[in-house]
Amino acid sequence: MFRDTSASTSSTPSPTPGTSAGPATPDLPATPDLPATPDLPATADSSVKPDPSATLDPPETSDLPVRALRLLRIAGLVSNFDRFCIAPMLVLIAARLGTDLSTVALAAGAYYLTYGLTQPVWGLASDRLGRIRVLRLSLAAGSLAAAVSALAPNPALLIAARALCGACFAACIPACLSHIGDVVPAARRQRPLTDLMTAFSLGTALGTVTAGALAHYVSWRLVFALPALLAGYLWHALRHLPEPARQPAGASLLAPFRVVLGSRWMWYVMGVALLEGAVLLGFLTYLAPALESRGVPAPVAGAVSALYGVGAMACAQLVKKLVGRWSPVLLIVAGGVQAAVAYGLAAVSRGVPALAVTALLLGTGWSFLHTTVQSWATAVTPAARATGVAMFGVSLYGGSALAGVLTASAAGHHAYGHLFLVAAVLTLPLTLAAAIGRARYR
Repeated sequence: MFRDTSASTSSTPSPTPGTSAGPATPDLPATPDLPATPDLPATADSSVKPDPSATLDPPETSDLPVRALRLLRIAGLVSNFDRFCIAPMLVLIAARLGTDLSTVALAAGAYYLTYGLTQPVWGLASDRLGRIRVLRLSLAAGSLAAAVSALAPNPALLIAARALCGACFAACIPACLSHIGDVVPAARRQRPLTDLMTAFSLGTALGTVTAGALAHYVSWRLVFALPALLAGYLWHALRHLPEPARQPAGASLLAPFRVVLGSRWMWYVMGVALLEGAVLLGFLTYLAPALESRGVPAPVAGAVSALYGVGAMACAQLVKKLVGRWSPVLLIVAGGVQAAVAYGLAAVSRGVPALAVTALLLGTGWSFLHTTVQSWATAVTPAARATGVAMFGVSLYGGSALAGVLTASAAGHHAYGHLFLVAAVLTLPLTLAAAIGRARYR
């Protein structure tokens, strides 16, 4: 509000903001009336012209330097590669270590268990200690654990090392997402998040496709050595990346959890993530078994499943271009439609061509739907962003695990057609819940 000066023309003018009040000046002769001009903010020096570019949004690179984004993408890629690389090597590792498959499978199970359980712990640490500090700490520990995995002489040490790897690399993705949430404004956030998701998908694809080939033609130990080397490099390369400013979550150690769990919108987003994990991740795991149940060789079935990552990577650049042009609700609906078509096709036909298209569509649908919901999750509790993102991850992977438990019996009877039909139906409440919630969120 500006003061009305017409009622105080006889008083001494107020000093210009930012300058000291000097002695009263003598009355000046009246000046001729001039045309009215819009009110402008007072400046200390009227000769200084305002910079027209000051109101324009800075370029994206001013929010997040290209090198920083590249390092964060590599960190996410390494995390996903390490998480998915063991599944194609289980049979080979069991033979090399002279044990049975069920024993080696414990290494994968231990990894997934610690990966999920430590997400909230890393989120809390990130909110208290800083994103980059926690990311570097987890990468250093993960590098050592992966090196032990590569050198493990027996199944017991391998299982312990893989469990430690899961606990360490669990910090990478939440820390990367939270860093972008801290640095990039919400209006532009989904573009770098989509770049991150592309790297995550690439890590998944490399872990499921190349790990088996490297293990077969070279050595399974080399597969574990690769993330060990890359994690060590990232620990060193990230040392100069500055910590972003964060909103304080409170003095108490558990204050970030109170912030997250006290937000009704965060509970809603976690509910969407739970359903999303069940539909888009839980039923996805049945693509390869559905093919193998029809006599398709395991390498071919694995390659078809890996097309999911190809679809996600290929569509990521399109989603980047659509952000800002399409509303978040429209992006969510587009992703949900693609997922519904994908599972509907799989319910009708489970041949190689049909499931190849299914995998591609699930990947593209993931790029549309998940990146939008993930971007939403980074904005709900900015004072405890890393803890919120971690709880989002727990809900996502918890939904995937829940779907696996509830559908295990049907999968054991090879009722894959019915399972994919259920998944197609479940995409409707998932899409509606995500779209309606995102439309009402302010």
